[in-house]
Amino acid sequence: MPDGLSPAELLRYSRHLLIPAVGEAGQLRLKNAAVLLVGAGALGSPAALYLAAAGVGRLGLVDADVVDASNLQRQILHGESWLGKPKLESAAARLREVNPHVRVELHPVRFSPENAVKIAGSYDILVDGSDNFPTRFLTNDTAFLLGKPLVYGAIHRFEGQTGVFAPHLGGPCYRCLLPKSPPAGSVPSCQEAGVLGVLPGIIGSLQAMETLKLILGIGSVPLGKLTCYDALGSAFRTLKLNRDPQCRLCGDQPEIHSVSNPETTAPATCTLTHEDMESITTTELRAILIGNFEGLLIDVREPDEHAVARIEGARLIPLKTLPDELAGLPRDREILVHCKAGGRSAKAVQLLLESGFTRVKNVSGGIDAWLAES
Repeated sequence: MPDGLSPAELLRYSRHLLIPAVGEAGQLRLKNAAVLLVGAGALGSPAALYLAAAGVGRLGLVDADVVDASNLQRQILHGESWLGKPKLESAAARLREVNPHVRVELHPVRFSPENAVKIAGSYDILVDGSDNFPTRFLTNDTAFLLGKPLVYGAIHRFEGQTGVFAPHLGGPCYRCLLPKSPPAGSVPSCQEAGVLGVLPGIIGSLQAMETLKLILGIGSVPLGKLTCYDALGSAFRTLKLNRDPQCRLCGDQPEIHSVSNPETTAPATCTLTHEDMESITTTELRAILIGNFEGLLIDVREPDEHAVARIEGARLIPLKTLPDELAGLPRDREILVHCKAGGRSAKAVQLLLESGFTRVKNVSGGIDAWLAES
């Protein structure tokens, strides 16, 4: 990369150059920096846009998905004309328009234990824009083993959190916050629970800010701090997070020495599997309901979700209340279970099977698939 800033760059970054803590020297640090964003979705969109606009010289993006209509409510990198096309192609086109001086590097693959170290090795900072626990653990473990800072972010409905995990700088790692993955299906994804579209814009922008601070060496790095945002309460709060001496990755006697481990190799999906679990499609469900169905269709979503859309004849039993309702459910009739997309219903089916129910099936795809066929 050439030394100095071109006349076009001096004009473009003039507002940065006016800041004493940045100036031309700081802008050159940005120009010579390399940041890897894992995910070009809800969090990766605002983070990538602001990092590109700020002049981070090399931006890497990892994502294997295509643009879906349901993405457009929050993933502001993408637009209507890119539906069905790879997210990284959409992202590259948008980022190059934002700042042609930035080198955008595309990694159109799923971030996995097999490629994580190779992809991340040439970047200075990792930004986590993932939406599942295996990838979060993988991004954390990769950053730790390579000695690079990880800028973390997560969102859920109206709440989000962000922080910097960098044990090599004296702070904790993500595993100090969450030692192991929660049970499959116990924490709904954005696909299951939903998220207000502007929330990832706030959290992703905070991730971009922390990344710029790390590059510029200004301000205080929030090591050992988790910034939590409550959109409905219009409130920020900071939680203290200490390094865990018993941490399996960054603790005093670490057990994890590779990016391939039980947490990182787990399926990156909310859907549970069970050797005895049967499932049906929503097309098959329609045929069953049109016929003389004498069984029970259970909807394990929340009441507010049920109020928006429902399948006629389904009995609402939210997943969290299902254990208390088991005694009243028929054991001699077929039970079909659905939720929004198939994750919570799979967990409900597993609970029913473990409780002795034998004629139970999961409706794969949930009401999302049902409505898509309408």
